[in-house]
Amino acid sequence: MEEKKRTIQSVTADILMEALPYIEDFYGKTVVVKYGGNAMVNDRLKEKVMEDIALMRFVGIHPVIVHGGGPEITQFLKKLGKETSFVSGLRVTDAETAEVAEMVLDGKINSEIVKRMNRRGVRAVGLSGEDANLIRAKKKLATVYEDADAVPKEVDIGYVGEVAAINTDILQTLIANDYVPVIAPIGVGVDGGNYNINADYVAAKVAGALKAERLILLTDVEGVYEDFNNKDSFISILTAAKAREYIKSGVIKGGMIPKIEACLEAMDEGVVKAHIIDGRLPHSLILEMFTAEGVGTQVIR
Repeated sequence: MEEKKRTIQSVTADILMEALPYIEDFYGKTVVVKYGGNAMVNDRLKEKVMEDIALMRFVGIHPVIVHGGGPEITQFLKKLGKETSFVSGLRVTDAETAEVAEMVLDGKINSEIVKRMNRRGVRAVGLSGEDANLIRAKKKLATVYEDADAVPKEVDIGYVGEVAAINTDILQTLIANDYVPVIAPIGVGVDGGNYNINADYVAAKVAGALKAERLILLTDVEGVYEDFNNKDSFISILTAAKAREYIKSGVIKGGMIPKIEACLEAMDEGVVKAHIIDGRLPHSLILEMFTAEGVGTQVIR
């Protein structure tokens, strides 16, 4: 029994020592986490994600959370008898859908994340893109790739926006005073109207504007595959050039397109690296950040 106890203690010490150089590297740095997918609808996983972010904060990292809410928006629309459709991974959004999205994202999900973080001793502050003009938006058209040789088409999908500008003043003020910003992806257009924005793109723009060390996207798959049906084709490290090639050829498609585009845009704006990880895996955030092997796909320049 005593031998088993010493073995467990030794393994625990080894794990902590493996994490130490990564903690040192990230100390004082900003890491933007896009929180979404199944990790948002499973109570057990919600707590694991909150624990990971709390740990990040307590070891001196400055996390910024940008959350999605697609599954909950879809569920609410279903209750209203509205069908949901997507083009290139983006939700087609009419006026009623936009109103529902704002209610779910800002009124329900954002406040829940803030409460969970505060209960863990992390001082979190909820924000919408409307607050202090945090997210200025413009209309976004969905890009459709019919095949590798065709010219991509742009399709109007309604009240869907893209980020025109980020007001970093409020974020930098909160970070400097040890608060964790929690951002709902609602943007304000020049016409004063609100736009639903894909949370991956918002996270990318926020990370770029803050010159974050990392952008980490939580999703419902392990990462990127060259052939999704072949688990041996998992890609641990994906270069920007290869990612663009895969989007054009259709290897990367559907909901993975916004995630990869978000990673590329963030790095174009100064983010060091981006990661796509499985939010269904408990503690995937700290496994990706504080271990040599990681658990997801790392996108590099």
